[in-house]
Amino acid sequence: MKSDTLIHADATDRLVRKLRVRDLLSDEEERALAASVSEVRTFGPGETLVRAGVAVSECNLLVEGMVCRYKDLADGQRQILELHVPGDFVDLHSFLLKRLEHNIGSLTPVRIAFVPHEAMKRVTEEHPHLARMLWFSTLLDAAIHREWILSMGRRTALARIAHILCELFVRMQVVGLATERGYSLPLTQADLADATGLTPVHVNRMLKKLRDDDLLTFRGGDVVVHDWERLRRTAEFSPAYLFLERRPR
Repeated sequence: MKSDTLIHADATDRLVRKLRVRDLLSDEEERALAASVSEVRTFGPGETLVRAGVAVSECNLLVEGMVCRYKDLADGQRQILELHVPGDFVDLHSFLLKRLEHNIGSLTPVRIAFVPHEAMKRVTEEHPHLARMLWFSTLLDAAIHREWILSMGRRTALARIAHILCELFVRMQVVGLATERGYSLPLTQADLADATGLTPVHVNRMLKKLRDDDLLTFRGGDVVVHDWERLRRTAEFSPAYLFLERRPR
């Protein structure tokens, strides 16, 4: 049986990968991240992990699966505000806000590592460089939000679908969950519709268009990229907003 230390190091492995792409981390900083985890729990799909307006005292680190940030209208319509992949702190900003104005829910079966705010306080006070890297993570979320706003406001339906699939391809590669040809994406067309402001029928048509043009196939929970350069041009996708270059932070 693995010790808690090893379990928690496993829980922070993809977070460490994500941060290492942007800067170097010391062994001490990696240990501090692992030590900040209080427990790891599993949840099924469709569960609300954090509810808007409810006080929170811990941050959620996604270990496996996919979750989303979302808001609802009174009639039940859902708008997904961001999709999170393993290695993402899905509510790091709750450390300072203490409550969220949006919900966080699981889209698939997930494993979540919990980091109490008190532990986060110790990490940020004792490891200033690591604190800056975690701050960087919240700024990265904001950059992703701005790109999504651009998609919703100005990109065509085809470009919206192509863009979100390009983004997820790159983000999955960063944390070691994609090959050169594609990645697993166990989402429904309704999920993609909620993330792009389209109807499921329209999403289906755009996916068929991408498939017919031999750019990409999304079937059975797997995305297979046939022609990355043409797909990227269709989406007008540039990974610049993901800040993938390694430099001192």
